[in-house]
Amino acid sequence: MPDVSLTLAVTLVLVLAAEFVNGWTDAPNAIATVVSTRVLSPGWAVLMAAVLNIVGALTTGTAVATTIGEGIVKPGFISLPVVAAAMLTILVWSGITWYYAIPSSKSHELIAGLTGASLASAGQSVLLWSGWRKVLIGLGFSTILGFSFGMIIMGLLYWLLRHTRLSSIRNAFSRLQIVSSAFMAFSHGSNDGQKFMGVFSLALVLGGAVAKFHVSWIVMLICGSVMGLGTITGGWRIMRTLGFRLTRLEPVNGFAAETSGGLAILLASHFGIPLSTTHCITTSIMGVGASRRFSAVRWGMAGRIVLTWIITFPVCGVMGYLFSWLLKTIF
Repeated sequence: MPDVSLTLAVTLVLVLAAEFVNGWTDAPNAIATVVSTRVLSPGWAVLMAAVLNIVGALTTGTAVATTIGEGIVKPGFISLPVVAAAMLTILVWSGITWYYAIPSSKSHELIAGLTGASLASAGQSVLLWSGWRKVLIGLGFSTILGFSFGMIIMGLLYWLLRHTRLSSIRNAFSRLQIVSSAFMAFSHGSNDGQKFMGVFSLALVLGGAVAKFHVSWIVMLICGSVMGLGTITGGWRIMRTLGFRLTRLEPVNGFAAETSGGLAILLASHFGIPLSTTHCITTSIMGVGASRRFSAVRWGMAGRIVLTWIITFPVCGVMGYLFSWLLKTIF
């Protein structure tokens, strides 16, 4: 039987690999619109997102991390192989969705994978309804609020700027969109960065490295830095889908979408609600496009994205279950 310290080390490496993938495939969502409107070059946008994702993860508390680490499943009933199985689920499903350039939710991959793995290990009694209630609330935040905020903010801007020259609008919002994309990147770090901090801290407890669950500043720094590194090294496939293949965006539209998504994310982070930042920014872009006219959104592409979101929970739940069963036989 492998040594506990070796199992812990492998699990922590898998957590950091999943956090890296989070920065690689999820964090670019925050800067997709600012690149598509050509306000920032991809290089500068990625660098800004990496830095602000780290800052967001380090400065906005640990409410979301605590929900993930203690609120979804009972820590006392799961093991390191269960956590490792959830991380493997994220790596596999993220790789598949990245290949097809579909923005997927790391939040839902994590929650479904952890749930499936826990069910394989300890049965239904391991689930905590209080945490799942927050997850369900997060679904509303990341879809309904994202779309609604996008339509409302864009509609308000249309009304306020109805007598302003188009050239003046573009010049002003080219600068403002830098601020809104920075806000979105910071918001992403405040919520998504915390999720893997929670899992990392949970693994430390399960491996006996610490006595009780606590998200230390060292864990925050490690996870935030790994996510930032992932953002720097990739993400163009997902950026292209959100920035170019959903609807046509001008700087004012990008500003509205990023502001809408960022507000929904920060509101959820304040209440410790784990949500999908992918859902937030994607539905915000849809809402902004629909505020111009319904046909402005490419609903075929939007439908493929939403279908992926729908099947993420069952697919990742099954994968988590199978990976947990496999790792239990090994460990």
